Amino acid sequence: MTEAKSTRRVNRGRIFPEIQWTEPQKAQWKAERQAFKQRCELIFAQVQPELLKTHYNWYVAVEPESGEYFLDKDAFIVAQKAHAKYPNVKLQVFRINKTGVCGRI
Repeated sequence: MTEAKSTRRVNRGRIFPEIQWTEPQKAQWKAERQAFKQRCELIFAQVQPELLKTHYNWYVAVEPESGEYFLDKDAFIVAQKAHAKYPNVKLQVFRINKTGVCGRI
């Protein structure tokens, strides 16, 4: 008796091909990302002094188009709150401390 060979093909590596970006596309993406970050940082800088007093080490998610922000002790929950009200938009999450950074290296 002979065994039947499996014809199933095993995927090795990525399923989708990598996106090949040109240098101008990369530069445009970085510039858009930097502009978005700056708009969010402006809103965060306005509310940070007051939030430092009441919500130290909490997280704030900023939606720059409306200027609205969301607060919570957990970074994932604050993002969920923001995405519940504004689905399919980009958000920036900051930690409410003197630097605004969520972690350290």
